[in-house]
Amino acid sequence: METYLQITSVWGVYLALAVFIVGMAWRIRGWMTTPRSPIPLGMFPKPKTKSGRFFKMLKDTFVAPQSFQIEPAMWLAAMAFHIAALGAFVGHLRLIREFPVLPSLLGTAGMNTFAAWSGSIAGILMLAAIVFWIARRTYGPYKVLSVPEDYLLLFLLLGVVVLGDHMRFVYGSVVHAATYREWFTSLLVFKPAFPAELTSGNVGISLGTHMLFVDLFLIYFPFSKLVHSVGSLVTNYVRSE
Repeated sequence: METYLQITSVWGVYLALAVFIVGMAWRIRGWMTTPRSPIPLGMFPKPKTKSGRFFKMLKDTFVAPQSFQIEPAMWLAAMAFHIAALGAFVGHLRLIREFPVLPSLLGTAGMNTFAAWSGSIAGILMLAAIVFWIARRTYGPYKVLSVPEDYLLLFLLLGVVVLGDHMRFVYGSVVHAATYREWFTSLLVFKPAFPAELTSGNVGISLGTHMLFVDLFLIYFPFSKLVHSVGSLVTNYVRSE
């Protein structure tokens, strides 16, 4: 068990972060060194003021009204997934440090209950969105446009979310954030160690497999089509120039 955790949840994490950082630096360097088009690429209608273009960029990036007009169901799934993913990301910040306000208001038991409910809702929403995307590409008219990379990305996301949900629903009432924080903070100081709760039961298998999918996703991300999400702000600004 501990060997599996060492591979997926220690050395795999370090490797994935190194590849992700170097890969994203390479991507950003490529974007920054691309010659600027001498022709304005803005699309009509476009705001006339800088502030108008700025807020249009934010709206196009985070609200995506064009997607809603083209396919409302796809837009709804995407919004549900991204909002839930943001909530899950904020919740995972507890692995670094406990939020100072909520535990004092809710108490330890109340905070664990709140985290369980919010994490469960976020996990269900993300899973539903991924299943919708898989069905859309497998049975819908977009099947002919789908390529193997689309299914690979969805498979990696599905693995991350399913194992995360498994940890939440099966072990959420037994293993709390403090235990995972002990493991994660040991990674940050380069002195990896696992609490006994993570090595004595099947929770270690779930954590290790969850982290395996996270590692693979981070390694592949800079070289996948999902990297467009990082440059979407700049792209939408160019469209409004």
